[in-house]
Amino acid sequence: MCGRFVIAGNRADLIDAFEVDEAVEDEVRPSWNVAPTDTVQLVVERLDPETGELTRRLELARWGLIPSWAKSSSVGSRMINARSETVLEKPSFRTAALKRRAIVPADGYYEWRKNGDGSKTPIYLHGTDGGHLGFAGLYEFWRDPATVSGENPQGSWVVSCTIITRPASDALGEIHDRTPVIVPPDLRGDWLDPRNDSRPAVQGLLDAIPDPELVPRLVGNRVGSVRNDGPDLIEPLSASAPDA
Repeated sequence: MCGRFVIAGNRADLIDAFEVDEAVEDEVRPSWNVAPTDTVQLVVERLDPETGELTRRLELARWGLIPSWAKSSSVGSRMINARSETVLEKPSFRTAALKRRAIVPADGYYEWRKNGDGSKTPIYLHGTDGGHLGFAGLYEFWRDPATVSGENPQGSWVVSCTIITRPASDALGEIHDRTPVIVPPDLRGDWLDPRNDSRPAVQGLLDAIPDPELVPRLVGNRVGSVRNDGPDLIEPLSASAPDA
């Protein structure tokens, strides 16, 4: 999966689509060109240790997972994706895979198909029904050592996340060799449930998630720059329309 996606719904849309119990007060800022290190929405479930009650929350996180042991947040820009094949093995992801799974809401995402002449064509992929997609994700807490001081001995904490990918199916493989793992509505509860915290359980969850059915759409090259944003980025590319 390349590093750009779309989340255009407002907070009320996401609360309804993902059956959220509690949500951050900040309104969702629509973006048609979400890029690494941007703030994204995150659906998580928290377990009350006293009552055993699960609460599904909509929170904010920085895209690009920062391991708890990292010395700098800069490592997060290289960890926007985690491979499903190794997510339970890699030190950066394995603890989060067992204890801190999440769903990253999206309307769709971009890939760049390599052409025979060396050029690349941007393609927007979205669900067949136009509804929200739920990318399988992980999240982590990181304390910024630069913020630790006598007045603030605990420092400031950063919540960051990554999106899990897998080898693309035959149809999607013609566009790109990998695709995000997309959790269907009927499996979201199991994926988010922190009580599913063993390696066999998590591997079983990954294995149970089917390949997504997505619709590809050729779009213009403007999406290639993070400075560009707006709904025009996902409009179908017309042969007569300017591409810059």
